Amino acid sequence: MERRGRSRALMGVLASAALTGGCDRGTDRLPASEGDAAPGAMRGSEDPVSPEGPWFTESASSLGVHFSHASGARGAWRFPEIMGGGGAALDADGDGWMDLYLVQAGHAPGSPADAETAPNRLFRNDGGHAFVDVTAGSGADDRGYGMGAATGDMDGDGRTDLYITNVGANVLLRNLGGFRFQDITAHAGTGDVGWGTGCAFVDCDRDGLLDLFVVNYVRWSPDAELTCLSPTGQRDYCSPNSYSAPAPDVLYRNTGDGRFVDVSHAAGLRTAFGNGLGVVCADFDGDGWTDIFVANDQTDNQLWHNGGDGTFRDIAMRAGVAVDRHGEPKAGMGTHVADLDGDGRPDLLVVNLRAQSDSFHRNRGGWFDDDTAAFGLGSITRPYTRFGVAFHDFDNDGHLDLFVANGRVVTAPDLPAWSSDPYAEPDVLLRGGSPAQGRRFREVRPRGGTEPALMATSRGAIFADFDNDGGMDVVVVNRDAPAHIRLNRAPQRGHWIMFRVLDTAGADALHATLRIEAGGRTIVRDVRTAYSYLAANDPRVHVGLGMLRHVDAVEVTWPDGHRRRLGPFDAGQVVVLERTVPPDGAP
Repeated sequence: MERRGRSRALMGVLASAALTGGCDRGTDRLPASEGDAAPGAMRGSEDPVSPEGPWFTESASSLGVHFSHASGARGAWRFPEIMGGGGAALDADGDGWMDLYLVQAGHAPGSPADAETAPNRLFRNDGGHAFVDVTAGSGADDRGYGMGAATGDMDGDGRTDLYITNVGANVLLRNLGGFRFQDITAHAGTGDVGWGTGCAFVDCDRDGLLDLFVVNYVRWSPDAELTCLSPTGQRDYCSPNSYSAPAPDVLYRNTGDGRFVDVSHAAGLRTAFGNGLGVVCADFDGDGWTDIFVANDQTDNQLWHNGGDGTFRDIAMRAGVAVDRHGEPKAGMGTHVADLDGDGRPDLLVVNLRAQSDSFHRNRGGWFDDDTAAFGLGSITRPYTRFGVAFHDFDNDGHLDLFVANGRVVTAPDLPAWSSDPYAEPDVLLRGGSPAQGRRFREVRPRGGTEPALMATSRGAIFADFDNDGGMDVVVVNRDAPAHIRLNRAPQRGHWIMFRVLDTAGADALHATLRIEAGGRTIVRDVRTAYSYLAANDPRVHVGLGMLRHVDAVEVTWPDGHRRRLGPFDAGQVVVLERTVPPDGAP
């Protein structure tokens, strides 16, 4: 931080639907002329990409999503007020359309509350045409001071459950079906009372049950709040290092009876603490066990290597991902994993504070190189404070692009004329290059992919194909402003295919691996929901195909090691790949 219903068939085609665009009135917009001159413009020979039109249309209001995050800020500068909020994309009813869950904050602990805190909100995706607020009576209306969310089928009933992190007690919601959820936190034993941020469901021990990893930020309380000043001498939010109180993370093991056991100490997680924000899970070394990476704010990052015996060891320093290439910890916020160089190994991105470059760690097999500059990521985003982030092929040209949601944590010394928010910044969209172009990223204009560019204090970014048209959309949760739903309207999008990988219960098989053969390339992607910042995302694996009209084959490896080769498949569809149980005696 800166400061100081499922088909049993293997293949199912989901119809696409056109959605109308719109604009929220409550968000500042960057004038085109001023946007071109704003900080963060490309320099040198790498000119920005100027496509024939914007890549996204802001459509929250027209889709019926009326949600404005409230930090509760009232001039007391309580630390949690500057860090939220997040949410989740999930198929809550199993109909193949991604629904939306947005986490509210409200009154920070210690604030004098003169009104009841607004609840988190659940929106049903009405077949791609609109969202309907179904919060009332759903049981999903938690009123804690919310931060983020995780999704996964924790009880093996085929329905996606929700875990919500708060400043204070976290909440586990069991999906009962029909957009009804039950708070089972007390029974499950998962109500950690720290300052929860990122979280992830992950089967750490490969027993077929999703365990739960919870990231904590700072050991903070209202009574321990500090007074801090901005560089211009004005009262402002403190740095996490001002508190000198990094928090321990928590690992809950799923016992299979609706309960979880805190195994943090036995698993070895008490050997390293940090100011944790982002989390992403992947098998970084290819040993068949899922590891856990935690992005820490101004403290060393952690890479928890899964020993396969219930224990984890922090190997971040040895692996080269604890600090930057100069040996300094950065202000790690959002994080994502992708095989950016096509070698089949998951590479790692951590986004940071303004004046710090992002950290792209290239997986060399056993260690990582800091190749941030080589991929063109060293200077483009540096002027901003970055939170939500992900690699996706937004234009379906066959190469991963990058979207970054930005927002300051210290007031701007000179508030731009077009903005009423002293923490607001424009988001950034980068187009990925081909191997022939050195895979370097170039900024897409208009800035952030929308016309006009939007200015807000952006935090969580949620990635999903909400209208099932093959283009990845983005929901951005903005502090003290309406959320944005950016529908993908990238000009001249290429062909695409999506894969939904299911386990034997019909739930999304988190951390299954796909090897997709298409046009002489092998593309490796994982089923993953926990990435970005405070976000749970679309579990379906999206692949842009460019000019290709089919994929030759797909090899799926489920988390238990079961492997199956399928295909070919035509482009332009969602393919459901189901883990079947063979008859007794069958291979």
